[in-house]
Amino acid sequence: MLVAWALSLVNPAPRRLRRLGYVRQSGLLHARSRRCRVAWAPHLMRARGAIIAAAEAISERGSAVVLGSGLLDDVPLDALADLFDRVHLVDAVHPWPARLAARRHSDVGLVTAEISAGLTDPDLREICAGADLIVSANLLSQLPIVPIEAYEARGREAPPRLGTQIVETHLAALDRLAAGTGRVCLITDTVQREEDRAGRVTNTLDLMFGVALPKPAEAWDWELAPFGESDRRRRLIHRVHAYPDWRAARA
Repeated sequence: MLVAWALSLVNPAPRRLRRLGYVRQSGLLHARSRRCRVAWAPHLMRARGAIIAAAEAISERGSAVVLGSGLLDDVPLDALADLFDRVHLVDAVHPWPARLAARRHSDVGLVTAEISAGLTDPDLREICAGADLIVSANLLSQLPIVPIEAYEARGREAPPRLGTQIVETHLAALDRLAAGTGRVCLITDTVQREEDRAGRVTNTLDLMFGVALPKPAEAWDWELAPFGESDRRRRLIHRVHAYPDWRAARA
């Protein structure tokens, strides 16, 4: 927790997003990713592979947009910078490791945007509309977290369909983008299961808030919290779906 708190202080972000809790959430994720880097490695490798496959499958490579770029652990930035003339990294918070990585490429830019309510920012919509590849990178299940926590922080219960609406809004935005000329690649965790040391599933959580997704091109398990991370006797595993071509998956 001390590391997460320190990261929340040093990571740059607009005051509005800091007040909403995005910097705190980014710090928590950053700290956990470093503690669990061995357990996360297979997931990150497969996520990067799915993004590269989506990029290499298209012939027009003017620009690429990564929604939910975060720490770039799951984003093959070097490969995207080599393949595309321009890469836009979009997130509410761009931690220092991501900022330093982006600076190594003259063709990579940072876009700060809060997109839980959809791609409503006019500049971001224009960037996405003109992109040849749009990647939603392990973002979809994360979008409802801060808005729901904002209600809880005020001692109020979040509207019952808030999480569902946020997931549906993001998927609708991806649908509109996929209907254009660019390719959309979606990678998201869908279900969380809690396992004990005997391998028994002790609890499950629908990370899509009841929204059904089509059959994925690829699927794998992500050991989000190994034994000892959240509980000595329990571990958390997320099921991940990858759609290198969202339009084809929807069809």
